[in-house]
Amino acid sequence: MKFNQLVLMVTFLVTSAVFGQLTGKVVDGDFPLEYATATLFSANDKALVAGVVTDSKGTFKIGNIKNGTYYLEVSFIGFEKKTIKNIFVKNRNTPINLGTIALVSAENQLTDVVVKNEKTTVVTKIDRQVYDAKSFQNSQGGTATDVLRNLPSISIDGQGEISVRGSSGFVVLLNGKPTQGSISTILGQLPANAIERVEVVTAPSAKYDPDGKAGILNIITKKGATNGTYAQLNIKGGFPSIENYDNKDNAQRYGIDGTYNFKKDKWDVSLGGSYGRNDIQGRREGDVFTNNVTKGYKTQFPSDGERSTDELNYSGRFTVDFTPDTANNFSVGFYAGKRKNERTADIYYNNKTTSLTDGSTIKTFDYYNENLRVRDGDFALGSFDYTHTFKNKSKFTSSVLYEYTLLGGPTTNLNLGYSDPSIVYQDEYNTNDNPLYGTRAQLDYEFKPFSFGKIETGYQFRKLKHNGNFIYERRNNTSGEFELVPEFSSVVNLDRILHSGYVQLNGSKAKWEYAAGLRLESMNRDFYLKGANQPAENLAYDYVKLFPSASAQYTLDSNVKVKAAYSKRVDRAPTYKMNPFKEREHSETFEQGDKNLLPEFTDLIELGISKNYKGGNSIFATAYYRDVQNLINRVNTLSYDTMGVLNDTILDRIYTNVGRGKAIGLEVGTQFKPTAKWTNFIGANIYNFNIKGGFDGKPINSNATQYSINANSTYNFSGTASLQFTLNYLSEKITAQGEDSRFYSPNLTLRKTFLDNQLVATLQWQNIDMGLLNSNEQRITTYNPGEFYTTTNYVYEVDMVLLNLSYTFNKTKNRSKFIDSEFGKKEF
Repeated sequence: MKFNQLVLMVTFLVTSAVFGQLTGKVVDGDFPLEYATATLFSANDKALVAGVVTDSKGTFKIGNIKNGTYYLEVSFIGFEKKTIKNIFVKNRNTPINLGTIALVSAENQLTDVVVKNEKTTVVTKIDRQVYDAKSFQNSQGGTATDVLRNLPSISIDGQGEISVRGSSGFVVLLNGKPTQGSISTILGQLPANAIERVEVVTAPSAKYDPDGKAGILNIITKKGATNGTYAQLNIKGGFPSIENYDNKDNAQRYGIDGTYNFKKDKWDVSLGGSYGRNDIQGRREGDVFTNNVTKGYKTQFPSDGERSTDELNYSGRFTVDFTPDTANNFSVGFYAGKRKNERTADIYYNNKTTSLTDGSTIKTFDYYNENLRVRDGDFALGSFDYTHTFKNKSKFTSSVLYEYTLLGGPTTNLNLGYSDPSIVYQDEYNTNDNPLYGTRAQLDYEFKPFSFGKIETGYQFRKLKHNGNFIYERRNNTSGEFELVPEFSSVVNLDRILHSGYVQLNGSKAKWEYAAGLRLESMNRDFYLKGANQPAENLAYDYVKLFPSASAQYTLDSNVKVKAAYSKRVDRAPTYKMNPFKEREHSETFEQGDKNLLPEFTDLIELGISKNYKGGNSIFATAYYRDVQNLINRVNTLSYDTMGVLNDTILDRIYTNVGRGKAIGLEVGTQFKPTAKWTNFIGANIYNFNIKGGFDGKPINSNATQYSINANSTYNFSGTASLQFTLNYLSEKITAQGEDSRFYSPNLTLRKTFLDNQLVATLQWQNIDMGLLNSNEQRITTYNPGEFYTTTNYVYEVDMVLLNLSYTFNKTKNRSKFIDSEFGKKEF
């Protein structure tokens, strides 16, 4: 060994023996914070001693510390700085471990001296992508749905259906708590202003419920940790509509929501309320034909008219947390809300019957259809949670949630004379009141018996009771009285009980992070059906299945992360997709479900790579393969009455299992800054989707490549003013019997802050069109060669202008966390 190498080694050993060492780990909730700054100062003269940044695991190490008293400041852009005082270094040979240091999100920091470092929009974790909601200014004043439409894996079509990687079956968590709701309904009631980040978990571990073939969306609300109060008020108002769609009523768009949080020592109380009206004007243009081969004629009925939506939401919620000591935490939550959606479809129909032999006109009949579909949802639920942390750092958690939901709302269908509306051809009315009762109880325990990982295990019980009473009436034009229509009236009761248990290993070693788990679930489903003139039926479906999961991530020296994951999932259809009795959806449509509908079972494999660069730049890509058994699709077929006679001008719309669906795709995203003031985030998802199976005795074999693009470009004029442009584009996609056209929406947002950032104003121009584009418009087409063809173009309102004002009354940051509907909203 050379002499100078020997000197260096001796110097190192001596230094290590003489000086102390300080270590710790910085986290955001359950996740490590990479690139956080840990700065050590002398307590005597506040002189800087040393500063380091955390690694990919959130850990830091400061060496060569002399004996003395110090304090440590830990900071990260987008989080409140945390100071740890009274750090005493007495024994130079004993390292000091400060343990886990949790940072709290903060919107405003450093009012005097500002050191800016761009926070990345997306962070890649072993099992999820984490998106910073504050990056999407176009969502301010809106709802969680407006936040989601910016994410590369998310697409929203013209009907408002939200998909993850092209699949609409997924689960929503709110602050990590399970819900079982329609994503459109749940997120439609959650203000965007309250959201801190969105976690897209595409390959969830066995710890989570296996529901949802596309994985999990975890919505994290803003938090804080300091004593004091926090209050925020948000107001939204819409300008008058620019485009004219010949709708009967003008659209109303306004809203207000507020949050109040009080925290003092052991108590943490959060209150929240919201009220909002969001109407959308529009039109529906369609064409349908059916072939009656037996009688040798074709019936065609093009249509055109109003297709508007009036939506009202209001809710109130509160959460009370009590932490008597460091080992125990109690939490009680309550939520009540109402959602009302009125869809108006006032359509003119031009019916024409022609001969299949020579094309001659047999007859014509024109009429005007007033169709109003009302959906009411009253939600009320409460929860209780208890957590105990033992001295050995193991943790026990218990949770109970009970929900009552009353769903209902009639559909009225009135056929009138085309030129003389005083002529009443048909007047129908159907109601669908169906209360729902849901219970969930869960026990979890986590401990660390091994140096290489932590074990999590638990048990869950879920019970769903859903009773439906569907009454269909038709007015007797002679007597004027409404009379029961037995073939469309029914009682439908669903009872579902689930027991599940899981065991999960999570760990890390060197540059590896890994997780593996197994969940065992049993389901008992009882389905009671009774038609008005039919005998009762009791249908049962049970299963006991294993749901395995595994994931691993490796961090290279170049800060490149490579990951792989596998997850098995299940998607249980809501009751309305199983109800076999017909409901009048439109003049030309009956809607019904499949009483023997099977759950969808999905196997998902994904491989991903990501890299973060300086200045907030980043890039990631994930390749995936999804295989769905018992794929559920909405299909159409010719409609027959109870006597087996073809209804020439009506199609049956049915939810049923159509076979197997396979998707192989690539999801990519990047954030880059061409200049110091200009930031861009672009995400895309492209996949090939194949449906293979059959329906109504005919084979289905559809295959197509589909894609979606979400682009977001922000220019900061100053520290208080910015302009953001977003584009959401969804390509044409296939269905079991046809295709949906492309759908896109450009938007522009001007944001300005006042009063030291306490007042934020955003002016939004949504669905930019200016008469030059076909924004916010989508055509839905289905067909069965030789039997029927139907195409409908939905034209929704464009060039909408809204103003949003948000005022924060003090500097204490929001930490409100609320529960939300687990069962009822899925049925809305």
